[in-house]
Amino acid sequence: MTASPRTVMRIYFHLPEPPDEELYEKLLALLEGITPRVQAHPADWSADVDLTGALRYWKRDAVGLAAVIRLRALALYGIQSSAGIGSSRMVAAMAAALSPSGSVTVVGNSPYDIAAFLRPQRAAALPGVGPAAARSLSRYGIYSVGDIADTPLTTLQRLLGAAAGRQAYARSHGRDDRLVVPQAVPRSAAAEHRFDADELNPDQHHQAVLGLVDELGARMRSENSVCCAITLAVRYADRTHTTRTRTLTEPTAHTPALADTGLALLASLGLQRARVRAISVRAERLQPGETATHQLTLDPTDEQTRNLEAAIDRARARYGYRAGGPASTHGRAN
Repeated sequence: MTASPRTVMRIYFHLPEPPDEELYEKLLALLEGITPRVQAHPADWSADVDLTGALRYWKRDAVGLAAVIRLRALALYGIQSSAGIGSSRMVAAMAAALSPSGSVTVVGNSPYDIAAFLRPQRAAALPGVGPAAARSLSRYGIYSVGDIADTPLTTLQRLLGAAAGRQAYARSHGRDDRLVVPQAVPRSAAAEHRFDADELNPDQHHQAVLGLVDELGARMRSENSVCCAITLAVRYADRTHTTRTRTLTEPTAHTPALADTGLALLASLGLQRARVRAISVRAERLQPGETATHQLTLDPTDEQTRNLEAAIDRARARYGYRAGGPASTHGRAN
């Protein structure tokens, strides 16, 4: 007996600024009322939804069920959404990235439909192939997902590395066996910077990240909490986005440590002259500050920095957030 093809939806909820985490959790509960197979992506307020079993239960096709979900989100919470539907998490995510707010992009399940959708896409649109890898491929005349699919596996592994090359080759042929894994949304905190116009200047990207981690660090310290990881999400002018997460060496709310990680994530994207519309930073897996330990260091500047940070926090508590902070973050637009 042949198993029926999977039907996966990636849905983006277009939350107002600043994003409301409680509202996002209510939207996830709405999805779980349709099917229990929901995997949250709080970094960009989206979720993967496995609709395979729900289609028969609700007696609707994927487009009809997506319409019900989007209508409920709008009617109950006033939230617009966009979605992509495909046979895998990868195809659904790529389709959703191309969907304007209020619309759904559907990719058929046949090999022809999947190839017809994937092959014209830019190489950087393929999950796992970031801007830096796409530039490396372009030097060898590999510009699209179709070009990746037509490139021998051994060549891709030589250009991207063994694991990354193997993954890019498989995904360019539409192969993605990842399942939608239900999971609780860990407590987190996020901050976003939207540029007034699409920003090409790397110095502005750098300053935005510094301002965001400074804001998150101050917020966590005021709540006596620390985070275990940092997620950086960059949204581009063409509405695509890249997300990277890195676990910290120790849970912290110390701004310099957060800044080091945030800037390392930014550098790993190799943006250079990318047209960036917005940057967000998310402090992941928050926990009480008293549960964290700090590795002692013989460097006297570490203690001086922490004492200065505490003084700035006291000034901000009395006079407001802009009363102090790293010089590079002052003047940042909200």
